[in-house]
Amino acid sequence: MKIFIFLFTLFVSFISNSLYAQTTDKSAVVDSDAVELNIDSIMFLMAEKAVIDKGFTLEADKVEFKYGQTAFVNSNTNFVSVNGDNSVVQVAFNIPVSGPNGLGGITLDGKVSNYEVNKDKKGNVDISMNVMGTGISARVTISLFAGSNRASVTILPNFNSNRITLVGVIVPSHLSRVFKGSSI
Repeated sequence: MKIFIFLFTLFVSFISNSLYAQTTDKSAVVDSDAVELNIDSIMFLMAEKAVIDKGFTLEADKVEFKYGQTAFVNSNTNFVSVNGDNSVVQVAFNIPVSGPNGLGGITLDGKVSNYEVNKDKKGNVDISMNVMGTGISARVTISLFAGSNRASVTILPNFNSNRITLVGVIVPSHLSRVFKGSSI
């Protein structure tokens, strides 16, 4: 009988400890989700303010080509940057050929015109602008998704139909860590 009571007490204490651990773990998961949501909201507000102030950089980690092919790229060398009326649009692929910018792609260093920012009722921010440089000009449209600093940018060159889409994050220019190659 003493062994039965001892085993029953041990079993009850084991069950109560495991239930307590599960409720503690669930509250930790809820807390970490709330913290992550708050961080995403803060990053969105920082990105939105940078877009409105014309001082942002979209650091891209993925490229989507005209016919749907995708490639993951280095965010330090694939970016769209706007500082006031100046802009840099750079794509650089991980290929053995250096390309016109020395990084395996092209760099458009130019002036911004027709800069427009619109926010829809879901909270998504759309930016459209023209970037005109020497030899190249392009129409650039950026979509900043609500609640996060994730964004996509579509680059439409004015002289051909080689559309390219970059996907990444928008950060204020002073927090950017990009490397600019030689512009055309």
